[in-house]
This record gives sequence, structure tokens and C-alpha cells, in this order.
Amino acid sequence: MTAFLRFTQFIQKTFALWVVLFAGIAMLLPDAFVWLKAYITWMLGIIMFGMGMTMTVNDFKGVLQSPKAVGIGVLAQFIVMPSLAYILCKLFQLPAEIAVGVILVGCCPGGTASNVITYMAKGNTALSVACTSVSTLLAPILTPAIFYLLASQWLKIDAASMFISILQVVLVPIILGLMTRSVSKQKVEQYIQVMPLISVVAIVAIVTAIIAGSKAAILQSGALILAVVILHNALGYLFGFWASRLFQLPYADSKAVAIEVGMQNSGLGVALAALHFAASPVTAVPSAIFSLWHNISGPALATYWASRNAKDIPNEK
Repeated sequence: MTAFLRFTQFIQKTFALWVVLFAGIAMLLPDAFVWLKAYITWMLGIIMFGMGMTMTVNDFKGVLQSPKAVGIGVLAQFIVMPSLAYILCKLFQLPAEIAVGVILVGCCPGGTASNVITYMAKGNTALSVACTSVSTLLAPILTPAIFYLLASQWLKIDAASMFISILQVVLVPIILGLMTRSVSKQKVEQYIQVMPLISVVAIVAIVTAIIAGSKAAILQSGALILAVVILHNALGYLFGFWASRLFQLPYADSKAVAIEVGMQNSGLGVALAALHFAASPVTAVPSAIFSLWHNISGPALATYWASRNAKDIPNEK
């Protein structure tokens, strides 16, 4: 079992490499992976089920212990990223299908990868977990509502249908995971060690499926989408950090909020795009590329922050 855990940790640490590798293979051999699109919602459900199994009461105690920091993190998540997405769409005058995809990923909650990156960055991991948990639980209401508000000018948006979809692929699996943990805690502890590997495989498969199914669109608009995604992600980190410092959060908390805001649950964006915009496959591409990019930028940012000591930064709390 120790060898398997070492293998799991290796896969986690090299996650970005596998995403890039299989995305490249999908571009070369799209027919070999396009069939995976039919299973995207199931794969996301498995990831959310695993997230539910890893949740504990302590995760939600963090909300009570740091309500100000959690509130700032969650508000920034649902204000900064959707607003940036909308501004970038207008600034770059993106085509409707791409604009909707960019706004969709901007309206998604924080992803679980942010918790690992916050730990690597020597930020407040407990705060990151609390923010992810709260934003995920609020997603069924806030994601479709904000998305409808910002994206309906481009395409017709069915917010009610999207609400139901998020319940099905996010909230229900998380609740089932929580129930499973409460019923058979000892067995779950063993399975939890396997879940990171399963999550990595599922996310790589989701990204690969979208890349394979959108090869033509990527070849036509891939550079533009990549540029927008890089800006969106970088500005998310920046504004998340600034918001934290504006409200005088400690440095470790500010790092956690910045990472939480900048890293999205892009898998959810892919699933929602596949479900609700199947006629426009390119709509899912921004989420797929975001998943690829933030797993490169996140570790890079974490490495930078981890290398800095608090004493090097004047007047830090």
C-alpha cells in the first residue's frame, strides 16, 4: 500500500504534466478520446462524491472560526471572476459561443485543487477548504443566477435547468459522500487515499474529451482563448489577493483567498457546457483550457510564495 500511495502522490505532483500530455495526444488522435464526452457528468459526479467523503465537521468549523476571511473569499469568488470574465469578453470582442464559455467558467465555484496549491504555498489551508466548501454549496443558486445575468445577452440561458444540473452533478454527490463517510467511517478512510488518483484521472479524461471534441475550434480560436484564460486566471489571483489585503487579512489568509479566487472548478464548467450547449462544442473549450492552465500557474505561484519568508515582507501580519 505504501508503494501505491507514493505512486498516487507522484501523479498528484505531476498533474499538470498529465493534463498537457493527454491534451496533446487528444489533438493528434481525437477519435480515440471523443467518446469520453458522454461520461463527463458522471466523471465530475465521482470527483464531487470524493470531495464529499473528504469533508468533515472541522471544514465547516473554519467558517465559524474565520467568518470574515471566508466571507471575503466566497464573495470575491462570485464577484471578481464573473466580472473579470465579462470585461475580458467585451474587451476582446469574443464570439458569442466563446464568450459564454468564458463567463461560464468565471461563474463556477472554487475547485478542490486550490486546497492543495494553498498548502504548497504555505497559505491558510483550513481557510481554503472552508471557502471551497461554502462556494460549492452555494453554486447551485449563485452560478446559474450570475451566469444568466452576465451571459444572456449572447445566448439564451436556461438558469432553472442549470440549477437542476448543478444539484445533480455537484450537490447530490457531495451529500452522498458525506453520508457514506458518516455511515462507514473506517472503510471510507481507506478509500479516501485512493480518491486523489481517481480525481486526477477523471479531470484528465474530462479535459481530453473536450479537446478531442473541439479540435477544429481550438485550431481556429485556441490562441485567443488561451490568452483570455491566462489573463482571467492571473487577474483572479491578483484581485483576490488585493481584496484580502484591503480588508487586512493576514498574509497566509491572503494567499489562500487569492488562490481560491484564481482557481475555478473548471470541470463543472466543462460539464455544464456539455449539457446545455452541446450544439456549440467550443463553449466548453475555455473551461477545458482553464483546467489545463490553472494547474500550471497554480503550482508556479505556490512555489514562488513558498520561497518567500514572511520576514521578507514588511508589516505583514
